[in-house]
Amino acid sequence: MLSAQNEPKKLLAIFAHPDDEQSVAPLLVKLVEEGVEVTLVIATDGRLGVNEYNDNKAGVGLANIRRKEMMCAADILGVKLIHLDYHDQLKAAEGFDGHVPHAQKLILELKNIIDKVQPDAIITWGPDGVTTHMDHRLVGASVTQVFVSQKWKNSMKLYFFGVPSDMLGSQKVKTLRGQERSFLNVQIPFTWDQYDKAYQSLLCHESQYPAEVVMKMKEDRKSFGNRIYLRQFMSSKKVKNRLF
Repeated sequence: MLSAQNEPKKLLAIFAHPDDEQSVAPLLVKLVEEGVEVTLVIATDGRLGVNEYNDNKAGVGLANIRRKEMMCAADILGVKLIHLDYHDQLKAAEGFDGHVPHAQKLILELKNIIDKVQPDAIITWGPDGVTTHMDHRLVGASVTQVFVSQKWKNSMKLYFFGVPSDMLGSQKVKTLRGQERSFLNVQIPFTWDQYDKAYQSLLCHESQYPAEVVMKMKEDRKSFGNRIYLRQFMSSKKVKNRLF
């Protein structure tokens, strides 16, 4: 029987849509290979993920397709999958009475998942959401709210995925989605074999990316190097009584 000291570490990776896991997929592959128990939580069903590559219609049919694609990708990555069934945009089009109960339900369900899994670390979106997508930012904010809402029994850590500003082009793009490199205080290398496996999993998301698009993305992403950049959520243990 394993002692508490020898039990495998646990990671929760929490993202918005089926295919969002690709941002950290090489790291997920690496951690699985190292014996970490990785659980991937996808919050939305992907029902609005229409694009120019196919003639899928938004709705339940597309959500069913994307759920199968997500299962395929999770199987290749070697992670446990928890795929929730929240609507894309979390019913924002339905106004306050549609959106707010939906978003609150998500926060409470994420708390239940974190309580059950008791992870050593969580990775999610930061305030930029990488693309400024409303679902990315809201899921990241929801995870953060759960994290700061109580004192946890174990010393779990919270990390936000990030992209160094110096890897991006215009000042506009840097402002919208970049982080100054000194804020990205965790930088984890991966091998190119792990990278290949990550992009093999992206091929599962056929409704979003034809194979030729995946191959182009794979080549383009190489310019960022073989590291995943994260920013650890940290707070001072010292209470201050002034701002300056």
